[in-house]
Amino acid sequence: MATKTAEGAETAGTGSGTEAHKDDETTTAGTGAVEEAGETGEAGPGTAGEEAGEASDAGEGQAGRTPSGVGQGAGAIVSAALGLVSLTGGWTGTVAAAREQLIGQLRTSTSAGVGTQLKEVYGDAWHTTALWAGLFALAALLTAVVVLVRPAFGTPGRPQAAWIRSVAWAGLSLGVIGLLLAVLKYSDALLALPSAG
Repeated sequence: MATKTAEGAETAGTGSGTEAHKDDETTTAGTGAVEEAGETGEAGPGTAGEEAGEASDAGEGQAGRTPSGVGQGAGAIVSAALGLVSLTGGWTGTVAAAREQLIGQLRTSTSAGVGTQLKEVYGDAWHTTALWAGLFALAALLTAVVVLVRPAFGTPGRPQAAWIRSVAWAGLSLGVIGLLLAVLKYSDALLALPSAG
């Protein structure tokens, strides 16, 4: 009986050893499977993270395509500059007035009366200066109006910068003043030619 018990114990020992060996393999295999699953799990979130990064880059690219307002700012500055030119006359108005004065001198004979000489030599040159000032004032007005109205036709919900509105309103104001002065000068209501008599 002792032999059988010993054999049973040996058999039991062998069986438990085999089971233990199998348990070790299972444990080893289990650990490997867990590591492989961990690697697969790491690949999954990494791929998702990369896709999310690409999506955010695409979003930034689309956001970069929104208008920056540079054109509106440039238009506002141009309108203010044109308004200033309309008040000062500008180089173009000065050259045109000098040309008109030269033409008046060539057309007027020396025997013409003082009134005729004043009109032909100085009056036409003065009207030419007023005409050019009015053209610059009108250009300033139109440019300022376009800049101020532009946001209504642009991206909804995107407000126009305050400095652009301010400069555009300044250009509009200078254009109105310049146009008013040009009309008054051209109609001889302001600084009319002196009478010859």
